Amino acid sequence: MPSVNTESRSTPERYSVFLLAQNRLLREALARVLGKRNISVTGAGALSSASMEQIIAAAPDVLVMDSFTASVSNRELIRGVQLGVPEMKIVMIGMDADEQAFMECVREGALGYVLKDASALEVLATVRAVANGEAACPSKLSASLFRYVARQSHHVPSFQVKMCLGLTSREQQLVGLIGRGLTNKEIAGHLQLAEQTVRNHVHRMLRKVGANDRLAVVEVCRMQGLPV
Repeated sequence: MPSVNTESRSTPERYSVFLLAQNRLLREALARVLGKRNISVTGAGALSSASMEQIIAAAPDVLVMDSFTASVSNRELIRGVQLGVPEMKIVMIGMDADEQAFMECVREGALGYVLKDASALEVLATVRAVANGEAACPSKLSASLFRYVARQSHHVPSFQVKMCLGLTSREQQLVGLIGRGLTNKEIAGHLQLAEQTVRNHVHRMLRKVGANDRLAVVEVCRMQGLPV
């Protein structure tokens, strides 16, 4: 008995999209492709002073922007529409596989990224994935995300110590120097601070951490993951 492909018979959920692209032919081509795939194009146009109001009024599930539009905007548009339509997702169409441009789009809140030579099915798949709360980008750019996370991981312990213990960046710096065995006088010389200033920092650290001595502060911070 042959198997039945229920997925092909199911009706996909309908999403709404706003197309913001400088190239009219690109807008029209995307509108045709998306319209044939149960995706409603609620608006389309080039970047203008009225774009923010138009997008917010349309309240689409997904905003598709080309990279040229993203580069000429002063980011107020993206942040403005995100405030106006908090649930809206963003897909960027990049000119090429440039890591810096890709990461800039990610930092601005894009969950989807496709290249200018992407096929219609790739754009469609990206829009659907992003509408469902997923992230999508070309495989050649995936590695850049891993590299970014790896670089940021070196700063995570410092942030965690600040959140958990309330130690400032300067106090965490002192913890590292104390861990190296430096005295208050040596730390003062190293940081070009008054020795009394260092003592004041140490006393505040002891109070925040609830430790009895300098070395106990170091141990607590080490347990929180600070490299000391």
